[in-house]
Amino acid sequence: MDSKQIKPFLEIVICSVALLMLFSCKPNLTIKESSFSKSLVPGKFILPAEEGWWNWGMSPIYDENGKLHVFMSTIPNKGRWIKDSKIVHFTADTPEGPYQFIDTTFSSKSSTYHNPQVSKVGDTYLMVYLVKERTTPRLSQQIGIATTKSLDEPWVESPHNPIIKASGKMDGANIIHASNPTFLVDENGKYRIYYKSITDNHKDFREISLAIGDNLEGPYENYKENPLISYADMGLDIEDPYAFYYKGMYYLIVEDRMDVKSALEGNPKILDKKQLGGKRPGLIYKSKDGIHWDRPEIGYNTNSHYFNHELARSERPNILWKDGKPEYLFLACHDEDLTAGYFLKIENWD
Repeated sequence: MDSKQIKPFLEIVICSVALLMLFSCKPNLTIKESSFSKSLVPGKFILPAEEGWWNWGMSPIYDENGKLHVFMSTIPNKGRWIKDSKIVHFTADTPEGPYQFIDTTFSSKSSTYHNPQVSKVGDTYLMVYLVKERTTPRLSQQIGIATTKSLDEPWVESPHNPIIKASGKMDGANIIHASNPTFLVDENGKYRIYYKSITDNHKDFREISLAIGDNLEGPYENYKENPLISYADMGLDIEDPYAFYYKGMYYLIVEDRMDVKSALEGNPKILDKKQLGGKRPGLIYKSKDGIHWDRPEIGYNTNSHYFNHELARSERPNILWKDGKPEYLFLACHDEDLTAGYFLKIENWD
């Protein structure tokens, strides 16, 4: 090879090396499957609706005697959840059932009660839920809280209700919506409610926000740097948060309503209205302080993954705890029948 040939040859080599280096340095944007998701083992669909009704979501909890209680929404077929939902109460000896109807926990001719989540703090059971007056605009949803000393006794609503209102300021905008709450006790003994928020800056997109209280029944104050998680600037959102604190870490499991996963991987998709909702894997976030959240991983898969059924919406994640450990993940899903959803066993998750 003479001197005239060496120069272009070297240029080709240098360009090839540069391209290889650029390719090798390109970050891997793949959203990985979490160890939590890998631990999930298919269970079964449960709690079919009575004729003329449809069920949605399940918040499970054991009482002090080991009896399983499930609180969920039920809606008349001739009505709408935004106006006609009520919260009902079932019990069983095991997640597999059979389930026995106990009572209607909350129902009102003037308001809808929806998407409950139940916890226990000391000797007190606590329920947070979405509540909305029938005559108010669709987005005017707010958050209520109720307590009881026994799951066999009536619940008492907080005098501070709605504890999180569809009003006030957030990130320089007006809060117009607060719903789908999830409760935990933080590492300092304070009470936290994470929830879905909407402001008039981003009316079409849900964000995840936080309110904190010193007393169980309230009042609760919005965290000053809300929202904590938002993809509104990308034209996307998530919802249905379930938060918990476990082994020194905060976790948040959410429904990936608009395929945030693909956008974070560098492949944003345009979704039509029929594609919205939990027709894709959910996400799970981790945090050391419950304020600043890591990049998400896959938190759970779809109904078709677990049961080989036609793809349907898997939403409203809730965990059933036993002896301080997560035992089952419950998910709302209208699969082949109008069941409340299905459960997955959590096996050997650390």
